[in-house]
Amino acid sequence: MPPRERDTARTRRLVLDAAARAVVAHGARVSLDLIARTAGVSKGGLLHHFRSREQLLLELARDLAEQFTTAVHAAVDPRDHARGRLVRGYVRATFDGLGDGSTVPEHVILAATLAGVPAVAEFLQEDNRTWSEALDADGLDPDRVRLITLAADGAAVAGLYGGGTDPDEARRLRDLLIRLSRDEGPLVHAD
Repeated sequence: MPPRERDTARTRRLVLDAAARAVVAHGARVSLDLIARTAGVSKGGLLHHFRSREQLLLELARDLAEQFTTAVHAAVDPRDHARGRLVRGYVRATFDGLGDGSTVPEHVILAATLAGVPAVAEFLQEDNRTWSEALDADGLDPDRVRLITLAADGAAVAGLYGGGTDPDEARRLRDLLIRLSRDEGPLVHAD
């Protein structure tokens, strides 16, 4: 018989995946009953792992942030030891997450939907501070880092307004942001 811990982790994963699909399809006010049915667990089983909708949505946001962090670190080129390597990983992970651009990726819709939940908004602010500190420590001019990361983030959500992203335009913007991350100096020089 497999250890209970493994069943707990598996059930939590099933519920988080089901919650992600349900929130994308029905919004953050989706019923716990629907999430439980989608996950193939009872509502009581869901509540055993997540005490409330708010806790479930917060854990879903944490899971999404953890997946992004993993993707960024995986996208850092191990041969790249120059300043800005984490920024380049951030850009690559962001654009890789956009897929072929024909539709808005589920994780982008999920993040946008979850951002309106108060507990999640607080978590996202803290996650943003953590990213800001890590990216600032990457060695590039802070204004350069902000411009690059905000442009990447903007490209990720731009598809929400147009139903997708032109793949050629996305590649061009990705390459431009990578090139901008290769220069360490300020974007503009003081007069």
